[in-house]
Amino acid sequence: MISQIPRSIVIVGLFFTGCTQGPDYRPYSASDLALPGQYIDGNDEVSIDDITEWWSQFDDPVLAELIDTALSENLDIAQSAALVVRARESLIQSGADQLPAIGFSSSSGRNFYSETSDSWSFSRSIDASWSADIFGGLKRSKQAALASYQAAGYSLANIRTLIAAELASNYVTVRSLQDRLLIAEDSLRNQDNNLQIAKWRAQAGLVSSVDVEQAKAQRAQTAAIIPLLEQSEAAARYRLAVLTGQAPGAVDGLLGGDGRLPAIPDFIARGAPANILRQRPDILSSERDLASATALIGVAQAQLYPALTLTGNIASTSSEFGNITDILTGGLFASIAQSIFDAGSRRSVVRSQMAAADGAFAAYRSTILTALEEVENATISRRTAEARISAFSDQSMAASNAAILARANYRAGLTDFQRLLESERSLLSANDSLAVARADRLTATIQLYLALGGGWQSVPQNGNNEEASK
Repeated sequence: MISQIPRSIVIVGLFFTGCTQGPDYRPYSASDLALPGQYIDGNDEVSIDDITEWWSQFDDPVLAELIDTALSENLDIAQSAALVVRARESLIQSGADQLPAIGFSSSSGRNFYSETSDSWSFSRSIDASWSADIFGGLKRSKQAALASYQAAGYSLANIRTLIAAELASNYVTVRSLQDRLLIAEDSLRNQDNNLQIAKWRAQAGLVSSVDVEQAKAQRAQTAAIIPLLEQSEAAARYRLAVLTGQAPGAVDGLLGGDGRLPAIPDFIARGAPANILRQRPDILSSERDLASATALIGVAQAQLYPALTLTGNIASTSSEFGNITDILTGGLFASIAQSIFDAGSRRSVVRSQMAAADGAFAAYRSTILTALEEVENATISRRTAEARISAFSDQSMAASNAAILARANYRAGLTDFQRLLESERSLLSANDSLAVARADRLTATIQLYLALGGGWQSVPQNGNNEEASK
């Protein structure tokens, strides 16, 4: 005989269905977050360029190949991808909690009555249970799990953008150091010539041996720079290999020592500051963390109210395997559980979760402000690097002319060796500073692309914000 659920319990369950606890989360707008209308040095008149694959604008096939390899093989990305899978499974588990759980069991046995008489018995049962989500705790739990899943997806996208930017920055470092090595080696050859000239003039009695020793000292000083540059260049190459998921040295074959820096875009459209709310994956991830923390408030509040659980079973026993209807029984039950005294533990959990949501909002705001700061810093770094390039280009040209004249005058005996030393030192410094400034401009450009949220497809692939509120 199947038992009946008390009518009062059904009425109570229907009455409270839909009484979802906790605040409903709604995404914040740019005005809610008090974002500025434009960047400090003025807003770009055009919308932001497509920067999904910003590295393609550098016109460097080697760089593009390395980044493509890193995005598919980098181990940090693989770890983040595993976290997305875990978050997805948590979402599936939270959805399953809202559905009934059904189980089946079967058993058989043999009864011995005497040496000549025995019998078999068979039993089967189906059990089911379901927790009624009267106060929306399970609903809020699923919302939290969905938001966490989305946050994990955006975190994965953020790791991809960071890896692409780090690889590009290290690639620029390699090329810049190769360029600086070429400059130092060229300067060393000139100083070898100066040393030979000083020796000839000293042997001819035109100058003292002081010129020879000064030439040796200058050459040794320049030669000492080269091993340090080679060490730094090797470290940057090894880092490139690790970023692509390979052992140090694995990508050396792609990196000839020509020192050719990638091309650089003349203009990068930044758009309005409000754009970063949807362009930056770290901001989107932080916003989803806030949504999850908000939903968990409802989970905690639902624990303050009674829990209704329905259970049922159908069982049969028989003496023959093929006959399942000898004895058929069933039951359907309802239970309500309510905590009477817990010393304020559950209400403390609610307050704790509210504090967690406040902290998540502060983290969200901090991420936005940091993003604005990074855009401003990258913009000014790029602009100052361009100014330095202009100044160092003029210095390099003037220093090159001065060095040529100083060498010719020293050969002709029209100037002393100290003047030649100073001109050579100035030329090396100007050329090296120019190479550094060019690399700095490229690095600032990479940082600007990263600050604007470049390097990923800004379309959610794992759900949307609106779905989290359902």
